Amino acid sequence: MRLTIDTETDTYEQAIAAVQAAYGLRPAVPDAWRDAPAADPRPGPQDLADDALTGGWTDQLLFRLIASLAPGARAVLRRVTELGGTASYDDVQRYFAEHPSTPILPSTIGGTLTSVKAVQRRVGPDGGAPLLQRDERARRYQIADGLVAGLQRAFALADVRPDLLRGAPVAREP
Repeated sequence: MRLTIDTETDTYEQAIAAVQAAYGLRPAVPDAWRDAPAADPRPGPQDLADDALTGGWTDQLLFRLIASLAPGARAVLRRVTELGGTASYDDVQRYFAEHPSTPILPSTIGGTLTSVKAVQRRVGPDGGAPLLQRDERARRYQIADGLVAGLQRAFALADVRPDLLRGAPVAREP
């Protein structure tokens, strides 16, 4: 991204509005600035609902969580979400053992998913139950039913805005 502010002709308000627009913050543009950039038409996390789901989660919090995850953990969480919120350890391990874009060794899936807990402590609701439950007896991963739809919405936004995700490739200007 390239941003140019002319300190001799642009006002302080115009400069702030340009920076806000560049970062997708939907600025209130001063009326005096005729050449103001249009607001970013792409959806962002602010467009997701902030109504409480199960355990204090919201669509916005779920997006923040998946955006903060390392790509491997995000891919595993997406797979469990795609399977309706429940998947056996064996199914997940087989799926990622030879995955074309995100291969994960079966022995490292558990370690990969450790980051989900760590990120949840940072961005999740206070005192919330773990987003991704592990049932050691049944050897399966499970997500609460009330959160699967919210994760689907968060992943849909991630598909549209991969630039907001940790580990997403950043386009470079020539």
